[in-house]
Amino acid sequence: MHHYQHRLAALVFALAAALPLTAPAAPAALDSARITALESAIASQDIKQITSVLLLVDGRVAYEGYFNGGTAETLNDVRSASKSVTAMLVGAAIGDGSLPGVQARVYDYFPAFTAGHSVDPRLRAMTVEDLLTMSTLWECDDENAFSAGNEERMYVTEHWLDFALSLPVKGFAPWMTRPEDSPHGRAHAYCTANSFVLGAVVEQATKRPLADYAAQVLERPLGITASRWNRSPEGIGMGGGGTRYRSRDLARLGELVLAEGRWQGRQLIPSRYVRAMVSAQATAGDGSDYGYQWWGLKLPVDGHETTVWTMSGNGGNYVFVMPEKKLVAVITSQAYNRSYAHPQSRRILTEFLLPALR
Repeated sequence: MHHYQHRLAALVFALAAALPLTAPAAPAALDSARITALESAIASQDIKQITSVLLLVDGRVAYEGYFNGGTAETLNDVRSASKSVTAMLVGAAIGDGSLPGVQARVYDYFPAFTAGHSVDPRLRAMTVEDLLTMSTLWECDDENAFSAGNEERMYVTEHWLDFALSLPVKGFAPWMTRPEDSPHGRAHAYCTANSFVLGAVVEQATKRPLADYAAQVLERPLGITASRWNRSPEGIGMGGGGTRYRSRDLARLGELVLAEGRWQGRQLIPSRYVRAMVSAQATAGDGSDYGYQWWGLKLPVDGHETTVWTMSGNGGNYVFVMPEKKLVAVITSQAYNRSYAHPQSRRILTEFLLPALR
């Protein structure tokens, strides 16, 4: 272990007492050989471009490491992991009465648009839950470069909201699975425009800019004092990606989900909503479960394929939440658009952090 890593390890245990996230128990004892192996893999570039690894067990910091220029103060661009935060804001808006529930109809929040555009009745029936589960009838698929709603097409337009609300109804070619034949009755297609419109709905419902509402209902109550939200060209908060948080603050978001929305005696998000958010609501193309903008990944845990709920973003950015182990793991990474990004971050959890707990 390098000298600076020794000093960091000492600092971590000194700081652990200063970060009362939930329980006051002592930090979990880890198998130092597994941690040394992880740090060696990062140092040797066997695992590339990782900037932080943070493990909380029972609300306490069990491990914290920063690499490749990352620090405790770095505002990490977690890309699409932002979508999971937007889903949490939807829950908060339902909890405070700003939104009536996940069955609220999307187009009802944009009367200026509907006044000037004819909207297909099937789209008029679209709900917030359709956006949350990435199963709208918009022809929108970020994984298909030919899709009308592909995110790259949205980014080069001036009015993202009009772009999304004007998308055509998707057709189902003979080889495509129709909603009624799909798991959970939802034909899932990953579409960042869904998450952007979700943020726009929250702005309309709460009459607050997305970043301001996030600060009010999530960040300030959790003690998060630094973050950065992007906005679209027309000034709407970008709920679909690019939000920046410090690693410890990402852990706080994970801890809130672990505690079913309750923090220091306050219910920030309704527990029923949090449970739905991290339950299978649709099935993604890779076989993962998909909740409300949260991924249920099938990962090897203790020798068995296990569903692990997580925030996930381009580059290999993750916040893993495992209630059965009282565990939150944060991995930040800058391996943007690299094929190894997601596999190696998942490997950090399954091959290093979880075995270190034994």
